[in-house]
Amino acid sequence: MNSELIVDVKPDKVSIAVLEDKKLVELQKEGTDASFAVGNIYAGKVKKLMPGLNAAFVDIGYKKDAFLHYLDLGPQFNSVDKFYKQALADKKKFPNISKLKLESDIQKSGSISDILKPGQEILVQIAKEPISTKGPRLTAELSLAGRFLVVIPFNDKVSVSQKIKSKEERARLRQLIQSIKPKNFGVIVRTVAEGKKVADLDTELKTLIRRWDDNLPKIQKSKLPTLIFEETGRVVGLLRDVFNPSFQEIHVNDVDTANQIKDYITFIAPEKKSIVKLYDGELPIFDNFAVTKQIKALFGRTVTFRNGAYLIIEHTEALHVIDVNSGNRSKNPEAGQENNAWEVNSAAAEEIARQLRLRDMGGIIVIDFIDMTDGEHRSQLVSRMQTLMSADRAKHNILPLSKFGLMQITRQRVRPEMEISTTETCPTCFGKGEIRPSILFTDTLRVKISYLVRELNVKKFYLHVHPYVAAFINKGLIPLKWKWRWRYSMGIKIIPNQDLAFLEYHFYDKDKEEIDMKQEFEVK
Repeated sequence: MNSELIVDVKPDKVSIAVLEDKKLVELQKEGTDASFAVGNIYAGKVKKLMPGLNAAFVDIGYKKDAFLHYLDLGPQFNSVDKFYKQALADKKKFPNISKLKLESDIQKSGSISDILKPGQEILVQIAKEPISTKGPRLTAELSLAGRFLVVIPFNDKVSVSQKIKSKEERARLRQLIQSIKPKNFGVIVRTVAEGKKVADLDTELKTLIRRWDDNLPKIQKSKLPTLIFEETGRVVGLLRDVFNPSFQEIHVNDVDTANQIKDYITFIAPEKKSIVKLYDGELPIFDNFAVTKQIKALFGRTVTFRNGAYLIIEHTEALHVIDVNSGNRSKNPEAGQENNAWEVNSAAAEEIARQLRLRDMGGIIVIDFIDMTDGEHRSQLVSRMQTLMSADRAKHNILPLSKFGLMQITRQRVRPEMEISTTETCPTCFGKGEIRPSILFTDTLRVKISYLVRELNVKKFYLHVHPYVAAFINKGLIPLKWKWRWRYSMGIKIIPNQDLAFLEYHFYDKDKEEIDMKQEFEVK
């Protein structure tokens, strides 16, 4: 399988697309000012206890207090609390965790009221980002994740991923980590560590512990609530989880981000550092790699997948519902109803597994497949869905088909679902239903170009328009583009942009920073 990563860096957000054999399978978008991400560690204050829920609400600076359940305190909470109080008591000297005497574990079935008090200051980590109307979900069992290892402070245990089947390899890794880890740091060995050399694991272990030592002293200097440790940026964080030897290329349109990714790849797989490529083409990077077109086709209520068959995807507060329809697909009369249903359901399962990853749908998913009476077909469909979802990094559980032909899936949700509207509001009338004659659209562009060149003195710039408009501007022996260049500036470049609506346009300067040309500026 040929895997590629496409990274689109814009001033207000970063978008990351994962392609497998040129097909879009994952999409992540994050604002450049995004916060409260999974893995961030905060020093917060307990606002309110909820004995009935055996939980507490903690202020970490989000508009809604974060939720912390007793079971998420972690067995070592007493040790974490002792460390935090020592750090605040003596601000001239920061406590060394390796010299700390660990406290006894808290009871598994205890009460939140016995451990926390309103107003108490505690260290917490985000386990689930804010979703819908809910605030973040927290854990007090702190951890720092790397590519090969997860370090758990205030713990001395070494665990090895159950997915590593070889007993000899599991024993080797456990013994190796026990010999190099510092005292009072537990370690979980991840599946990708299988077969790795001691030097690779030792380097990452030291890096993670250094990040702990560098960030934790912030608790002595900052006012509550405050961010103590920020998880690796989304680009590197995604790479950490999805990177594998099948990655052929990573394309990035920003120099700083490209260097950041190259540094990370050099650290975890030096032989693959050459796959990071800086994209400097004129077309938007997502257009160049056919990502924009796939986004518009794959998001929305209706998704077609093969020979006219399609899915209807509905979202509610409690669950997601997917309906499989054969549509106007041409059926083979000789195959019969049962085999036709199996063929559509089999193809639908492939598209559904892709959609779950792509939209990052979590919680309960109910799928209404086309009815099949053959028991073998029904069991094969469940097996096929399990195989297709084996590459999904999110924890999930697939139940057999019910007697009504429904399949139920639960899938881990730690971030809000990816929602992208595929409908476009008219950029000219703004939904009013009346626009200036479209034949005069190029006149509007000409006047704005004139204003840009003669009034604002901008000589070199890019004009992004819909591909159909770009084709019109470029057509003919003497295209409109050349007439504008001769009359105004040879620095005009017309860029077709699939992400724009039909009569939408944007001007960018030579540094690719957008020039604000107000929509209210009309042709006189």
